[in-house]
Amino acid sequence: MTALPLAAAHIKGPYIDWGAFSPFVVLAVGALLVLIVGLLSSSIARERVVPALTAITLGVTIAFEIHGLHHQTSIISGALRIDDLALILDLVFSISALAAVVLSARERAASRAGHGEYHSLLLFSVFGMAVLVSAQNLVTLFVGLELLSIPLYILCASDSRRAASLESGLKYLVIGSVGSATLAYGLALIYGATGSTDFAAIANAITGNSVRAGGLLSDPLLLTGIGLSIVGFAFKASVAPFHQWTPDVYEGAPTPITAFMATATKAAAIGVFLRFFDVAVIGAQDTWAPMLAALATITIIVGNVGALGQSSMKRILAYSGVGQAGYMLAGVVVGTQLGIEATVFYIITYLPVNIAAFAVIVARERERSGGDDISALAGLGARQPWLAWPMTIAMLSLAGIPSTVGFIGKLYLIRALVAGDYTWLAIMIVIGSMISLGYYLRVIATMWMSSPEPAVAPVRPAVAGRPAVAGRPAIAGGSPEADAADAGGWPAADSAVANAEVVFVAVLFSAAGILFGIIPSPLLNLAAHAGRAITGIF
Repeated sequence: MTALPLAAAHIKGPYIDWGAFSPFVVLAVGALLVLIVGLLSSSIARERVVPALTAITLGVTIAFEIHGLHHQTSIISGALRIDDLALILDLVFSISALAAVVLSARERAASRAGHGEYHSLLLFSVFGMAVLVSAQNLVTLFVGLELLSIPLYILCASDSRRAASLESGLKYLVIGSVGSATLAYGLALIYGATGSTDFAAIANAITGNSVRAGGLLSDPLLLTGIGLSIVGFAFKASVAPFHQWTPDVYEGAPTPITAFMATATKAAAIGVFLRFFDVAVIGAQDTWAPMLAALATITIIVGNVGALGQSSMKRILAYSGVGQAGYMLAGVVVGTQLGIEATVFYIITYLPVNIAAFAVIVARERERSGGDDISALAGLGARQPWLAWPMTIAMLSLAGIPSTVGFIGKLYLIRALVAGDYTWLAIMIVIGSMISLGYYLRVIATMWMSSPEPAVAPVRPAVAGRPAVAGRPAIAGGSPEADAADAGGWPAADSAVANAEVVFVAVLFSAAGILFGIIPSPLLNLAAHAGRAITGIF
């Protein structure tokens, strides 16, 4: 009778590396704490403490991620791989989320959705991204994808009194669900073909010496699974022709959330491309590489040509992001350590310039109705150079002009493609960059060479039988509730003081775009470590 307690005393639970697991713990605990604090009745707790607590959570997460660099380990029974690739991308997610918190400080979306819910969902989305890029298992991969996606569906619709925001959330939900379902089906077929959900076991099944392994490369089950997986990932990464949701969702979502999606979500999607195709199915590269190369080419052309005819800055940056996804996907195609390094470097360099551009849009939206239209930037160089210069640097960097970090990124990708015998794809990057000058330079010319439009008070259209009211901004899908809530209109001040935190973000991130364009070695070293983490060549 006494043997059972003695035996039970010797049973030990699974070993958990809490040091490697700490970023996940901080994000999960911080998100729950933010949600609880947001339920308090005090308006100060909701409006001040919640954003501060969110920023502290992200700051602690960044500290743990930096501390974990250059250490490689697997946790949760091998389901997650904590290495330099995962940690560097986690830094991108956390920094992007921190910028979104600052840009959301005085946004209507946060108050309408509830500060606790808004910021908690942001943290849970970062948590999902961290799981996604660390996944070493098909099940973990899908769980991470859903963890990052579901909060974003809600955040896109968080400005609930604005019809465009609700529409963007619904569109993202529908298209995202289609992408997730396609991916789930593809992953199921890969499991059926290889008999395993573990990345290493899948790679061994494809490249092993068994008779079954030799036949897998022509197995319709595996090939169909890889094809459907590419489609599922392409939806999330805004890869053409699966990009149709991107301009509408970017335009309708609250701008701080759009900035977060444009940087962090894209980094997560490309990161899982790297992890899955350059680890799990690297043995079938001769099959999937031509497919990805074709998609990259289509994406580069569609994204850059699509942006030429846009007047909304958020739609311009949406199509620009589609083109940029094509550049990043080109690095995945190569499947070499140099290609991985170039892709990771480009992901890092894409962060600061995009955040800077969206910060300027946030500032203009606060000052006038229709602030995301390119006409709102007219004369900005003369009136607000502290906003015009960050936008100028962002546009030049995205175009790949020398002395910016974007130029180094494109050069690195071209070098990797030429070394990997994809010179024609490198030429496509050059062609895409030339096309992109048509809209990037148009933005710059509008700011510095156009006269500002005369200050005319916008007119809100009649709502529920009431006459139009001059001097108040129009609200899409206006309602009596929205009319009452926004009777005061947007802040009228046109100065750096009125948007101090937004100007700070714009200047800081644009300065980083110039600094790392002149001194890129720190980022190059990080990218090199990420490449070694996947290839295992140290």
